Amino acid sequence: MFKLKSSMIESKRYLVLDGEKKSIETAIIDYIGILGWAKASPKFVKKSRKNNILAINKKELNNIIASFAISKNKINVLKVSGTLKGLDN
Repeated sequence: MFKLKSSMIESKRYLVLDGEKKSIETAIIDYIGILGWAKASPKFVKKSRKNNILAINKKELNNIIASFAISKNKINVLKVSGTLKGLDN
């Protein structure tokens, strides 16, 4: 197996979200659909009591935030960062 070039690796953004995992998933699918879900490739990284950390493709950041803004469920984006360390502060 060979190592990918750094330019070929997908850039991620990490979002700290205030909401339930199920409501976050449905908000994204309702707004951008299955194809948008595949482009954004969201992955839940960590979960604390109230907050979830979601990793997404950086090109789809605006679409993901817009899907939370128009969803019926209350989902707040608390912080956006390029690294997980940046979310700790």
